[in-house]
Amino acid sequence: MSRTLRLTITTPASVLVDRADVASMRAEDESGGFGILPGHADFLTVLPASVVRWRGAGGQEHFCVVEGGVLTATGGARVAIACRQGTLGDDLGTLEAKVAAMRLADTDADRKARTEQLRLHAHAVRQLMRYLRPGQTATAEAVLGQIQGEEAG
Repeated sequence: MSRTLRLTITTPASVLVDRADVASMRAEDESGGFGILPGHADFLTVLPASVVRWRGAGGQEHFCVVEGGVLTATGGARVAIACRQGTLGDDLGTLEAKVAAMRLADTDADRKARTEQLRLHAHAVRQLMRYLRPGQTATAEAVLGQIQGEEAG
């Protein structure tokens, strides 16, 4: 059994990391943080925007921000991360701030998508009500407005 891991971190445009001297690494998925050592069982998980950390055989620590991705550990000696975007850095505080900004942007995008979905749904229901009951659209509009207020809250 090898005493080190081979770590590769790639984006669609480049190879960010390709090291064969990794003693240990840490990452996090939706269930929380986890570590991988040489000899780890095969593993597959999805990474959110987060900081991946690893130690070289000499003990030096390295960091990479990944903007979502897939991590695979195979054969107890190889870890590969494929991500949309990544940034290498040495200052953990700066990288964690970048991750927080990415997560905030993701949350904002999700909120906007839900709002737009609700708006489109309400519009479709209004159109159906106008078609099915042409003389009662005012009452239907009031009920739909009340339902929207409850869903948004």
